[in-house]
Amino acid sequence: MRTAFVLAAVLLATACTGSAEPEPDPSRPAGPARPGVLRVLAGSELTDLRPVLDAAARATGVTVEFTFTGTLEGAEALANGDVDGKYDAVWFSSNRYPAGIPEAARRLGNQVKVMSSPVVLGLSTSAARRLGWADRRVGWGEIAEQAGRKAFGYGMTDPSASNSGFSALVAVASALAGAGNAVDAGQIAAVTPRLKDFFGAQALSAGSSGWLSEAYQRRATGQDPGARVDGLINYESVLLSLNAAGTLPEPLTLVYPDDGVVTADYPLTLLADAGDDARDAHRRLTDHLRTPDVQREIMRSTHRRPVVPGVQLDAAFAVRDLVELPFPAARESVDALLSAYFDRLRRPSRTLYVLDTSGSMAGERIAALRSALIGLTGADDSLTGRFRRFRSREEVTLLPFDTTPGTPTTFSLPEGDPRAELARIKAFAEGLREGGGTAIYDSLSRAYEVMEPLVAADPDRFTSIVLMTDGENANGSDLAGFRAAFASAPASVRQVPVFTVLFGEGSSAELGQVATMTGGRVFDARDTGLGEVFQEIRGYQ
Repeated sequence: MRTAFVLAAVLLATACTGSAEPEPDPSRPAGPARPGVLRVLAGSELTDLRPVLDAAARATGVTVEFTFTGTLEGAEALANGDVDGKYDAVWFSSNRYPAGIPEAARRLGNQVKVMSSPVVLGLSTSAARRLGWADRRVGWGEIAEQAGRKAFGYGMTDPSASNSGFSALVAVASALAGAGNAVDAGQIAAVTPRLKDFFGAQALSAGSSGWLSEAYQRRATGQDPGARVDGLINYESVLLSLNAAGTLPEPLTLVYPDDGVVTADYPLTLLADAGDDARDAHRRLTDHLRTPDVQREIMRSTHRRPVVPGVQLDAAFAVRDLVELPFPAARESVDALLSAYFDRLRRPSRTLYVLDTSGSMAGERIAALRSALIGLTGADDSLTGRFRRFRSREEVTLLPFDTTPGTPTTFSLPEGDPRAELARIKAFAEGLREGGGTAIYDSLSRAYEVMEPLVAADPDRFTSIVLMTDGENANGSDLAGFRAAFASAPASVRQVPVFTVLFGEGSSAELGQVATMTGGRVFDARDTGLGEVFQEIRGYQ
């Protein structure tokens, strides 16, 4: 599924937004068990702990080998036993979701909280002042009301891909339900109109907290053609880090809802089947990380809060005492909340897939493309697949190409029961045939032509293009020609990002330029399955 890698590789890969990032696979081991090495399956936001962990290795003799994964992928790896014998520990922002799955929960051993960060709203200073929130506390109800009036727009991660988006979804649903206990399926239905108001103001989606903050920064500074947004819902630590970097045109004002937040508590969790060496390494490392001096260093370098009593918060943390909202303990409630978000609450999406069906796609490659598309129609019943499928109210256009662009076919999934339209997408995918040359840029230009009237007729959608190719451009216009055509397109169309997928011999340099030019991102499927990459892209749509 994804390729395991250590932290240093991640930092190198993420240094450039347009470059492809290798994707981790929790089912593949980081390496054999060794004394003094802790193999950890973790959330990708922990990349900023590298200096702290390097110092910890010198002090304790324990080296951490990270493999990064997403919220649902990590829970699924635990539940399916993919972590057994391959990892010694997991380190997610929270264990709440896997703890609700019996098969995953039984694999969780000793849990030691290392730091914390609440999920809050960060608004540009001018937007906070305009709304009257710069110097007073407000609740989720008022935030949802103003969102419903489109008084501001914000970015948030996909709650099936990232814990910050998941925590925001739980927080606003729990606060609006106002029951004082964990929200359940019945309460979700009762507050659906207010939740739709709140999520109607979401203007930017992402599969990770890091990419979300980078996209916000690029838009705020005019480096990204996408429309500017007023702020982000993200970890407090991410928002404070953006302010500390000093690169935003104006700092973010952090809004702490007075009716409560959901806080990430980052438990470094030993797996139940870990050996004696791993248990000893876990104890030495967590003891070190919880010493007052290291807690202060974590606070200084990552902007996360200390969890050890007696370590004082520094001045950057304007609100000290936070109300913690209850989190659903039952998996059924969590799944109901996620299903409601995708099928009823969020703004619907529109995606156009530009699909290489040239002669070089013959054999396993065209079979992989068919399978990846069919998986998005609901054929993949895994935990991850259930929330990364095509959704009710979604608009999907498939544009195959070879020597020239093919005929685009659009599928509109109705609200309620989309099975008939999903069956049409499945039949289309099964009918894909390979042959001919490779006209990447003519086909991409055609995609933007197709998008123009669709965006004009219904602009209130998350709109994106996915470009998948296994080769270099061989027919029609070149990258320079596409660049010129893109520059002359209407502003509303230039705001549509292209998420490029490297496959086979695709040109990483050119596809990286396309992603950067359009405000998208590169995904690398050369060493992984197209199905997994297509699912990951869903978090950005």
